[in-house]
Amino acid sequence: MTEPTVAKVIVVEDEPVLRETLEYNLCRQGYEVCTAADGPTALALARREHPDVIILDIMLPGLDGFEVCRILRQEMSVPILMLTARTDEVDKVVGLEVGADDYMTKPFSMRELLARVKALLRRVRLAREEAVSERSVAELSEQQGTPLPKRLVLGDLVIDQTRREVQRAGEIVHLKPKEYELLLFLALHQGIVLSRELILERVWGWDYLGNTRTVDVHIRWLREKIETDPANPTRLVTIRGIGYRFER
Repeated sequence: MTEPTVAKVIVVEDEPVLRETLEYNLCRQGYEVCTAADGPTALALARREHPDVIILDIMLPGLDGFEVCRILRQEMSVPILMLTARTDEVDKVVGLEVGADDYMTKPFSMRELLARVKALLRRVRLAREEAVSERSVAELSEQQGTPLPKRLVLGDLVIDQTRREVQRAGEIVHLKPKEYELLLFLALHQGIVLSRELILERVWGWDYLGNTRTVDVHIRWLREKIETDPANPTRLVTIRGIGYRFER
């Protein structure tokens, strides 16, 4: 199995003590960290290193953070978390308008900053997973030469999207709304490994306050209704440490 890639973070901050503190704490979290103390150096570093996240102070020598953010946003889609010592609402508005993804005012909690970096990385990972899964569905449709049908026939399991109805061996399977949506999402991506986080985001939505345990519980309920032996599933297969895969 391929080892997971270490996320790379660039810290752009002209205050040496804060820059070193950020670098130390990010390294402790397992990130690869590069630093810059001015705008021009930040641009060169980002272009060379292709980071996963940039933490960018606004008040910088050479080029300020707004200009650096504006230029970077034209060249790459890397998430940018902006920092400022000023509390003016206009700074936040301008920062978001030039392309920042998040914004923090100094002084800030290091725990909160690390949580926001983690959230930005999670958002990027989910977007990549979603792109891969959607591309796989599109390729399957192209191979079949027709759009994906509204009625999916998967062995003895039939999913009728028009009627939101599921049958197994000719018998109606009574599913709760979220069970149906989960089964349909997995079936449309059959053969593709889907992480719990991606399933949670696509089936329950970004604003859902639960956790990935919700996915596990609903998978167990589904197995009891569509698997011959729920204790040894052959359709809803667990991929240890990642999520699930639907097998026909």
